[in-house]
Order: sequence, then structure tokens, then C-alpha cells
Amino acid sequence: MRKRLLYARSPEWAATAQRLEALMAEPGFRPLKATARAQAGVIECDGTKAFVKRVDSGSWLKGVVDRLRGSRARRTLRGAAILETAGFAHPKPFAALETRSVGAVRASYVVSEALSNARMLSAFALGDGRNFVRRKWISEAVAREIRGMHDAGIYTRDMQETNLMLEARDHQLTIYFVDLEDFQRARKVSMRRRMLNLVHLDRSIGRFVCRSQRLRFFYNYLGGRPAHDEARRHVGELFEIRRRIERRKGRELDAHDRNSHLAHAQVAVDRKSPSGNIGSLPQAESGTD
Repeated sequence: MRKRLLYARSPEWAATAQRLEALMAEPGFRPLKATARAQAGVIECDGTKAFVKRVDSGSWLKGVVDRLRGSRARRTLRGAAILETAGFAHPKPFAALETRSVGAVRASYVVSEALSNARMLSAFALGDGRNFVRRKWISEAVAREIRGMHDAGIYTRDMQETNLMLEARDHQLTIYFVDLEDFQRARKVSMRRRMLNLVHLDRSIGRFVCRSQRLRFFYNYLGGRPAHDEARRHVGELFEIRRRIERRKGRELDAHDRNSHLAHAQVAVDRKSPSGNIGSLPQAESGTD
């Protein structure tokens, strides 16, 4: 495969980018995430800790699409530039690299600043038990930052609490936006896009925040609770978008469950039949992806 360096902060990081696969295989690599397509963790180079993430494109066709629309590495650099220009905190990229084969992007690598003292939104918010005052402070700060991002003409297609990292230092709260490949710039962020971002965040924080607190966060985003009729209208819009998303997710889940049921049924038939063909199992399982 051919390596294509997209960005390097210095010649040293350019050299590091060329040997990322070897570094991620060494004992010094501290893994934080490992899935079928993605691997992420922390490496240390010349005394500097860095976060490295590799994402495989999957099939050759998806790799061609990535080459045409921009690989994850290239989109991460674009997202970082968007946030940097507007003055929003994010992990600074050190290097970005693609591997290509037969005209397709096969994998993307991004090396960025390791946020050693920052924690994910949920972990940060729950780190001091049920302290209401602290949660109120966090809610106001996060809502204000997201509102400021939207007002600056920036939105993301992947707004969820796992993509917000918070760090408190000297009574100051810094909110980092991470996973930058889905950030986009618009002349004006429409109310629909704003609501979509808020709904996706609301669905992710619903695991650890009650409904009244999520509603308070929404009012914080609006800059305070509006008049009764306006509040009802905005909340109605928010819940309607959420219902549509959940119906769509429900249909996707139902389709996944049906395919999974058929796959398991096929496996059961193959196991019972003396002439069952083991080669058919991967085809049955592939329907669950």
C-alpha cells in the first residue's frame, strides 16, 4: 500500500507518521479503543504523549468514496481548521496520513494532542456525585459553547456527549470538541440543524441526566427560558425531531433484528443438516452488519 502524508506539524512528526503501524504494535502503545474497523490509543514520541487513531475504510468501494469525498484523516484536518479559525478548543493535530491501494483509501491515521487532563462530558459531570450547583455550571457552560459554535456558522453531524471533553483548571472550564471529521461550516446554521445537534446530544446525555435537567440545558442554549408560548413551540419542535429520529432508528433496529434472526436461523439449519455448508455461514452473518 502507498502512504500519503496529508499533514505534519514538524519534520519529526512527519517521520513519526511513517512508522505509526510499528508504534501501535509496540508495548508502549496504550490502547483506548479497538473495534473491527477502528483502533485508537496513546503513544509517546520524544517525551510527548499523543493520541493516535486509525480507521479502516472497509470495502474497496467505500475506500473509493472516501478518496472522492475526503478520507477521515482529511476531514479531520478540515474540521480542526474550521474550529481553529473560529477559536474553539479541540485537540491540535500533529500528523495525518492515508494509505491507498488500487485507487481507494484503505485506512486513515490521525495523530493529535492527547487531552490527558480532560474527561468525557458524562464522566466530568458525574465526577462530583450529585452536586446540583456543579451540574448547573457545566450545563450553562456547554450550552453556551454549542450556541456560540452555531452562531459562528459551525455545526457537526455527530454531536454527542462522547465527543465533548471537559477540563477544569484554575476555576476555568475548557470544552474540547473531538472527533472532528463531521464538522461543517455554513453561512448560517439553520434552526433545523441546530435542533438536530441538540437532539443527538439530548439522546446521548439521556443515559445520565433526567428530563428536567435536559430541558434546563435546552433553555440554557436558548439563553434563558422564553415566554410560555415560545417555549412550548421550541420544545415541541425539539421533541418532534427526536421522535422522527427514534422512529428511523427503530426501523433500522427492526431491520437489524430481522436480519439477525434470519442469520441465526440459517446457522441453526446448517448445524442440523448433515450436508450443511460451512462456507454459507459468513454470508448469513454478513446480513447483520
